[in-house]
Amino acid sequence: MLGLSSKIKYHMCCTLIDMRKGFDGLSGLVRNYLNQDPTAGDVFVFLNKPRTHLKLLYWDGDGFVIFYKRLERGTFDFLANDAFSRELKRAELVLILEGVKLKDYKKKKRYSLDKIVG
Repeated sequence: MLGLSSKIKYHMCCTLIDMRKGFDGLSGLVRNYLNQDPTAGDVFVFLNKPRTHLKLLYWDGDGFVIFYKRLERGTFDFLANDAFSRELKRAELVLILEGVKLKDYKKKKRYSLDKIVG
């Protein structure tokens, strides 16, 4: 079962793909195009060209899991950059799944252990 934990890394593929790809096709993209290990436990996010379909690929320890969502109306927000992939925060992925434009999204300051210098 896939839970959107803040301890998991999320990677969005910055190239829009053909949604006919299944487990082998998506894991091949992760390995050969994104230069990542698809069995590392990270979640990989893929969108189709019209941005109406989204797939998440996840290795749960003994097999791949695909989460597939098709919108009946509207599009998913696409976070393009010059790299092959972009790392997402869990909150960004949730906002994408909920249809919120990340351009308009502003996060308020929060406490983080990562910011403490010892």
